[in-house]
Amino acid sequence: MFDFSPSEWTAILLSLRVAAVATLVATPIGIALAFLLARRSFHGKLLLDAVVHLPLVLPPVVTGYLLLLSLGRRAPLGAWLADHLGMVFSFRWTGAALACGVMSFPLLVRPIRLSLEAVDRRLEQAAATLGAAPWRVFVTVTLPLALPGILAGMVLGFAKAIGEFGATITFVSNIPGETQTISSAIYALIQTPDGDRAALRLMLVSIVIAMTALIGSEWFSRRAIRRLHGA
Repeated sequence: MFDFSPSEWTAILLSLRVAAVATLVATPIGIALAFLLARRSFHGKLLLDAVVHLPLVLPPVVTGYLLLLSLGRRAPLGAWLADHLGMVFSFRWTGAALACGVMSFPLLVRPIRLSLEAVDRRLEQAAATLGAAPWRVFVTVTLPLALPGILAGMVLGFAKAIGEFGATITFVSNIPGETQTISSAIYALIQTPDGDRAALRLMLVSIVIAMTALIGSEWFSRRAIRRLHGA
């Protein structure tokens, strides 16, 4: 039952690689945006918040198609990136990572924002009165206090990236060994005669990964609450 074929291992490892890259690249951007939304008031804040969370409510195929229109090889921006920087996203595993990062971004940002909002500002003010520069206060006080929430967002974003399908298959198709993740491999297998057992194996793998990530995210969230309340 659990004798994975080489193609199945390839899909599993590619999914982990894509999700890891998507999460690592999205995290610094997510922290910056979460800090902006949590700590700053400005015109257009509601609009920015809506844009950040838009992938949650848009059909994933729409998000994938928008990526294809903007970063496809024939799109102006996509062509410029390919010609001048050698960066090609469409029909590449890097494009799968980009699509997964976009789709998982709201789930990554939300716990980080909540964690930053819960940080006791008096601790930051105390550090500032002792002469610490704003960037030093952020690095030595704010980030450590918000770290469990950041980790919770990363784990949740990773889980979402592992299970992403609609945007990925629209943007980068389903190319074995290049863009075929667990989700797209299952989609291909259920349309193949005698592919049910292999599809079931990959389904169980995805369930285990998702459950582990959800439990990890909940653990980090509770740790953040205890830490911020001094428990």
